[in-house]
Amino acid sequence: MIKRQEKSVIPLVNPEEEAFFAGPQSRIKDLKFSLKVLIEFVRGFRTLHFVGPCITVFGSARFEEHDDFYQMGVTVGERISKLGFTVMTGGGPGIMEAANRGAKNAGGKSVGCNIVLPFEQFPNTYLDRYMDFKYFFVRKVLLSKYSYGFVVLPGGFGTLDEFFEALTLIQTEVMKRFPVVLMGTQFHRHIYQHILYMAEVGTISKEDIDLFLLTDDVDEMEQHLRKYAIEGFGLKRREQPVPSPLLGERS
Repeated sequence: MIKRQEKSVIPLVNPEEEAFFAGPQSRIKDLKFSLKVLIEFVRGFRTLHFVGPCITVFGSARFEEHDDFYQMGVTVGERISKLGFTVMTGGGPGIMEAANRGAKNAGGKSVGCNIVLPFEQFPNTYLDRYMDFKYFFVRKVLLSKYSYGFVVLPGGFGTLDEFFEALTLIQTEVMKRFPVVLMGTQFHRHIYQHILYMAEVGTISKEDIDLFLLTDDVDEMEQHLRKYAIEGFGLKRREQPVPSPLLGERS
């Protein structure tokens, strides 16, 4: 079961969105916006520089601890940690919390890229390190920058957006062919059928269906990550790089 979201009264449009809808802004305003984005990128790079290599886990913020998919998320986090990866998530509750919790259960590292929203999203308590992001597109870059694979559990619009963006970047060879695992065959059955239909009518290639693994089996997920992330990229365990105090970096 998914917990029901509390209704909240929030502004339909914030001041920045109103300015955007008003049309082209002054060059000074565009420059200020660009600087805000740059600062958020730099903060993200500094915060997450020593966290990798990671596997990023995507999933709904709305599942509670007693839900089966939450428990699957915990197991996924444990297995990823035992493979030697840092578990990276969106940093919020639900399945994100579950995967971070699994990492901590296994004695692994757990990090999050949390998006600041007027409702629902807040950092979970199982994070070794996290950063709050204002801009979705900056957050999405950081969620993939340090990762050698992606595990997608059941979720909503945001989770599907992250799933299809990873596939798009791999399909177009903008990103290397990192393994993508879609967990939950029953939950995702209609999406999978639509993907098959897209291949049938030619909007994607039939080979694109092989860009991800659909499964319910955590053992199969682990084997897939081992084969295509660890063995595929020749990853080996090594000593953690030492932060530089001169650059203001902390261990």
